Amino acid sequence: MKFPKVHSLQDIANLLQCEFVGDASFPVYGMNEIHVVESGDIVFVDHPKYYDKALNSAATIVLINKEVDCPEGKALLISDDPFRDFNLLTGHFKPFTQANVTISSSAKIGEGTIIQPNAFIGNNVVIGENCLIHANVSIYDHTIIGNNVIIHSGTVLGADAFYYKKRPEGYDQLLSSGRVVIKDNVGIGALCTIDKGVTGDTTIGEGTKIDNQVHVGHDTVIGKKCLIASQTGIAGCVIIEDEVTIWGQVGITSGIKIGSKAIVLAQAGVTKSLSGDKVYNGNPIQESRAFLKQSANIKKIPEILNKLK
Repeated sequence: MKFPKVHSLQDIANLLQCEFVGDASFPVYGMNEIHVVESGDIVFVDHPKYYDKALNSAATIVLINKEVDCPEGKALLISDDPFRDFNLLTGHFKPFTQANVTISSSAKIGEGTIIQPNAFIGNNVVIGENCLIHANVSIYDHTIIGNNVIIHSGTVLGADAFYYKKRPEGYDQLLSSGRVVIKDNVGIGALCTIDKGVTGDTTIGEGTKIDNQVHVGHDTVIGKKCLIASQTGIAGCVIIEDEVTIWGQVGITSGIKIGSKAIVLAQAGVTKSLSGDKVYNGNPIQESRAFLKQSANIKKIPEILNKLK
């Protein structure tokens, strides 16, 4: 997420009421999670295990809970609770805006697009030309939708990321300030849920078709011309390359990549990254030929045991 204008390190430290290391005029352009940070961004880290990763990332401002050696060309914000203060920044620069109409006056809707009754279109949503948004679809603030997109009833675009920090008193949610971006010619079935990015975009590529009751987690990027069947659950920060086919009830863990033209058969559990141009099956996931061979061998076990008697 980029801020509306460039701020100084001193400005941000004053907002958070925290100490800093670096030039007071050091420029701050925005804030992002570590997998999408750029120069000028703030990234937060609150566990020693990840200090090096954050300090050596592309981010040039590190919101951290311990004063450490500051890498050259970077700055530190010293906080007793970086998670809390990252939320404070989100709430300050991208606060929640209450809606009072079903289609926001700030939404931009292209020529030929049909919005069926009871659909909700939030603030600063952009919808392209010749789309069909069916009844009871909810499109949250800042969502971007291309041309010729069809979205069926009950689907929700832009709900918060499922991202929590465990506290003694319960779970503390990391506020989401990202977007959902739907490219041209995408089809989305009924009762799907696509979460927005924490600070970046959850993206569905051009020509991809998604069946009913599919969940897509925050910051996931799905490529062009993919097919995703019903009841598939995709966790956050997954990369699915072009022309991947995922059949029903597949579960995909966070932070992995599925290569172009891979096929994942029904009810598979995808727990690791997969190369493209192969067929996969099983839980834990493996190439389908190996899975079928293994299944066939298991069926032979009673016969082998009888021979040993």
